[in-house]
Amino acid sequence: VQLQASGGGLVQAGGSLRLSCAASLHTFVRYAMGWFRQAPGKEREFVASISRSGGRTDYADSVKGRFTISRDNAKATIHLQMNSLKPEDTAVYYCAADLLGTGRAVSGEDYDHWGQGTLVTVSS
Repeated sequence: VQLQASGGGLVQAGGSLRLSCAASLHTFVRYAMGWFRQAPGKEREFVASISRSGGRTDYADSVKGRFTISRDNAKATIHLQMNSLKPEDTAVYYCAADLLGTGRAVSGEDYDHWGQGTLVTVSS
């Protein structure tokens, strides 16, 4: 089981990035998916989640209205579109998979598989 995150990079404040996570999960549709991030010296935090069908999404208050999570079940891929980026969004972003999850899980402990992370740096 592998989750491969990509799309991170350096961007100026106010800019946009689109993260992707490709999954080699058997029966991808059985997994709710999520994005988490960890900034230097801080604990990992929930960013966004999406249900197995893609019909339900949840966001941390800090990114609501700026980030959009989506999934393509045919390609076993999820995305995180990040707009109006702020320096405080700087972190390593991780995708995660929750077997038979509802898409409401905000704790990392609820997720079964993790990607390797992709670094997002937002300069002021």
